[in-house]
Amino acid sequence: MKIVLSIIFLSLFSLSHASVVDFCVADFTAPNGPAGYSCKNPAHVTANDFAYSGLATAGNTSNIIKAAVTPAFDAQFPGVNGLGISAARLDLAPDGVIPLHTHPGASELLVVVEGQICAGFVDSGNNVYLKTLEKGDIMVFPQGLLHFQINSGNSQALAFVSFSSANPGLQILDFALFKSDFPTELITQTTFIDAAVVKKLKAVLGGSG
Repeated sequence: MKIVLSIIFLSLFSLSHASVVDFCVADFTAPNGPAGYSCKNPAHVTANDFAYSGLATAGNTSNIIKAAVTPAFDAQFPGVNGLGISAARLDLAPDGVIPLHTHPGASELLVVVEGQICAGFVDSGNNVYLKTLEKGDIMVFPQGLLHFQINSGNSQALAFVSFSSANPGLQILDFALFKSDFPTELITQTTFIDAAVVKKLKAVLGGSG
């Protein structure tokens, strides 16, 4: 019995003193995979890897959606690699919209910093949850569900979002349908949208097929 207890104690002692990896700063010289980037050699890690200034600058909203998303994912911000977190900045001009989209790899938390934003999501039971958010309000969007944000005010809107993944992924529904080479005939059959409307949207967004 004493031998068994001694073995258990030594095992626990060894585990408590085992090497712990505090972080895994992205090594951009290595390829990115499903599990993220490989870790940079700790000897080459600096404080700059854990700070990022890219969200300080407003995005360009002079586009068809009158909005801009500036990411701080692992591809831009190496310090979040492997930590299960990331962030982004949303700039929306009046009438700007972040179209229906999904993040297959993360839930999202949005906080409104300026302006007014109408936001919402659709769950797997086709229930719609809508809310008009003012400055200081927050809203959560569960992982994988279609959601959107619209500037519902008369001035510029600004929000910051955080994600439960260093690389949440992104698929915009409109772009998947109308900015791709998805054949018009199949879109019509699968969505019941008239072919003329599909072709018009493809022409606007640059799709083919």
